[in-house]
Amino acid sequence: MIGKSIKEGGHMYRFRINEREWILRFAINVDADDIEKNIIFQSIVKMGHEILHYNHGDSFILFDKDIGAIIFSIETIPSYILTVANIINEVDWFQIKNGIVSRKKDQH
Repeated sequence: MIGKSIKEGGHMYRFRINEREWILRFAINVDADDIEKNIIFQSIVKMGHEILHYNHGDSFILFDKDIGAIIFSIETIPSYILTVANIINEVDWFQIKNGIVSRKKDQH
């Protein structure tokens, strides 16, 4: 079960999954406003127990149509910490098709 969250200073959220207390924090280089941070936090809450399948040092990506690709890293030693390492807007995504590199989304 996911417990209540506590927002601390705009850069950190605390939440519980089962008996584990987690911290969601945002790396200093992440440029996200409070609304985006709250959307990211609510998405993590919805993921719930999926997070428990990751180990220390693992990473994953969450795609949001408005925010972009949200890169997370996980620490479990000594505490359970989920860090938003970066957010990459969709206009900065690239793809490789048949050996040709191009932007994933047209900038116009």
